[in-house]
Amino acid sequence: MLGNQHVSEDADQVQIMTVNGPVSASEMGTTLIHEHVLVDWIGADSTGYHRWDREEVVERVLPFFEEARERGVQTILECTPAYLGRDPYILQELSRRSGIQVLTNTGYYGAVENQFMPAHAREESAEDLAGRWITEYEEGIDGSGIRPGFMKISVKGEGPLSDLHQKIVRAAARTHLETGLTIVSHTTGDEPALAQVELLERAGISPSAFVWTHAQAGTLETQIEIGKKGGWISLDNFNYNPDDGGNLEWFLGRITELDKAGLLHRVLISHDAGYFNPDEPNGGDFRSYTDLFEHLLPALLENGFTDDDIDRLLVQNPQEAYGIQRR
Repeated sequence: MLGNQHVSEDADQVQIMTVNGPVSASEMGTTLIHEHVLVDWIGADSTGYHRWDREEVVERVLPFFEEARERGVQTILECTPAYLGRDPYILQELSRRSGIQVLTNTGYYGAVENQFMPAHAREESAEDLAGRWITEYEEGIDGSGIRPGFMKISVKGEGPLSDLHQKIVRAAARTHLETGLTIVSHTTGDEPALAQVELLERAGISPSAFVWTHAQAGTLETQIEIGKKGGWISLDNFNYNPDDGGNLEWFLGRITELDKAGLLHRVLISHDAGYFNPDEPNGGDFRSYTDLFEHLLPALLENGFTDDDIDRLLVQNPQEAYGIQRR
C-alpha cells in the first residue's frame, strides 16, 4: 500500500512526513516536538475551516515561526488534532513562508469528556477509525494531499481507560502497524499511560512507538518505568514566565533525574505554546516558541549538561521518536 512506502527499518532510510512531503529524518535538525498554531475550543460538532480566516491566522503566527527560526529551529510538530482546529493548509503556508518544516497529525482527542471527539468515533469500531486515519496518511487530509506525520490521540487524565478510549488506542495501534506513524498521546497521569503501553504491547508494538505527552503530570517512578521499556517521556510545557506557571527549576530537576536514571535518550522537550484562538480578538494572547532556547538550555549547560546532551534532546531524540517505521 502507498502508506507503507515510507516505512523502513534501516536507520539511514527512515523518513518523516512533513506538510510538504517526505524528507529524511536526518534532516529534522533542531525540533520542537509539541507546539500549537491554532486551537478551536468550540467542540467537535461546531468547529470547521469556516471558523477562521486562514490569511489572518498565518499573518498572526508567522512572526513567532520566524523568531523560532532565528533560534535555530528547523522542524515543528503541530499537535492540534482533528476537530480541535487542525488546518493543514495553514501549516503548509507557514512552512513555506518561514522555512521551518512542519508536521501535522491524524487521530482523535478524547480528553475533556470527549467533547472534541466526532460522533462517528462513538459508533465505529477501532478498525473503522484506523481506516480513516490510514486513508489520511495515504491520500492526504480533507482532499488537500497534505499527509500527517504522526498520530495525535488523547485519553482521560486519570484512572482506568474507558471503553471508548481503549478503542482509540487500539485504532492507533492498528494504524501504526499499517503506516509506521508514531503514537503521540495526550495522557497526563500514570495509570492511563501504563494502560496504553500495555495495550500496545499486546498488539505486538514496542513502547518506542509511544510518546507519553504531558508526562510532566506523571511521577518520576512511572516515567522511569516507561522510559526503560523504550517509551518516550515528553516534558512539553516549558514556560519561563514565573507569573504564569514558570517551571524552569522543575524542568532542570526532572531532566537531571531522568539523566541519572540513564534515560536522557528517551526524553523529549517542548513548550506546548501558541496559539491562535478564533473566539478571541486577533486570536488572543500568543505564547512564543523560544523560552527553551533563552532559559532552559542555558540552565542545563550551567548545571553540567553538554552540547551533545542538548543535541540529544532536540535533534537525535526527535529523529528517533518520529521517524516513520514499524516498531
